[in-house]
Amino acid sequence: MTDPDGLDRLWTPHRLAYVRTAGPEAEEPGCPFCRIGAAAAGGEDDLVVARGSSVYAVLNLYPYNPGHLMVLPYRHVADYADLDDVETAELAAFTKAALGAIRAVSRPHAFNVGLNLGGPAGGSLSEHLHQHVVPRWSGDANFMTVVAGTKTLPQLLGDTRDLLADAWPTSR
Repeated sequence: MTDPDGLDRLWTPHRLAYVRTAGPEAEEPGCPFCRIGAAAAGGEDDLVVARGSSVYAVLNLYPYNPGHLMVLPYRHVADYADLDDVETAELAAFTKAALGAIRAVSRPHAFNVGLNLGGPAGGSLSEHLHQHVVPRWSGDANFMTVVAGTKTLPQLLGDTRDLLADAWPTSR
């Protein structure tokens, strides 16, 4: 039997935590990446997978696919050319480590890795450089994404974070 409004329901109670923190009223002023970088590790809502001396890796709060993370410098810079040599080297090392950890945890078929430098290039938070590491699987853009404009994710972000942190190489 269909509800009176004619809509089917897909119940996702685990998303309540996301709904409670999403939206403009929940946004804090300033750069969210700077806040994450400055926060102490191990906080309740900590999606940081790994921390280095000049960069860190954090799960994307709005992932394209499970395991979608970002590698970014602690320092608030917008352009790749503004990174110093230490930041550039550690960003590259963390990107390699991210690929290895994601491969170990979920065996994706491929990856998208890249930077969106500037708003017109697709950077929604373009004032703080961040490199996306997105695992891909054949057929990951299924009918839900294409027809309903909805991305289905099989795992909670906190669970994904724990798996990737455990798989993160300790020596680089």
